[in-house]
Amino acid sequence: MYQKILLAVDDSHASELALSQAIILARSTGSEVKALFVVSSETGGLIRKEGTSTEPEISATGQRALADAAKLLQAAGIIHLTKLSESHVLPDQIHEVIVAEADAWNADLVVMGTHGRRGVNRMVLGSVSEGVISKTAKPVLLVRSALED
Repeated sequence: MYQKILLAVDDSHASELALSQAIILARSTGSEVKALFVVSSETGGLIRKEGTSTEPEISATGQRALADAAKLLQAAGIIHLTKLSESHVLPDQIHEVIVAEADAWNADLVVMGTHGRRGVNRMVLGSVSEGVISKTAKPVLLVRSALED
């Protein structure tokens, strides 16, 4: 079945839920997990409730998210690795980095959270998960967080 699971992480609740599902799958299939955080360029930044973050702040957030994921994967006894991709892409290109990493690592499955945005929020922020699904032939497991307005 699955031998390599690429887990796309960010600092969201949806990402935490995706990590939980990746752990369950990896345990049941004996898969290796690679956690990936993609840093977007400063022009887009990471939009948070308190404002827009700069690229160094996003990089630091990514390092923390990957360290947290590694801690949980280690505790679950799962062979894993992490990667912080500082590709300097725009936020609407993050999906391209995820797909390229899945291909380069020869992942059997991509696991990621989705925020459930609708309407204007989705149009403005884009949809990384939708981009991944449209650009890869690999199976993708989307783990949905509560819907946002």
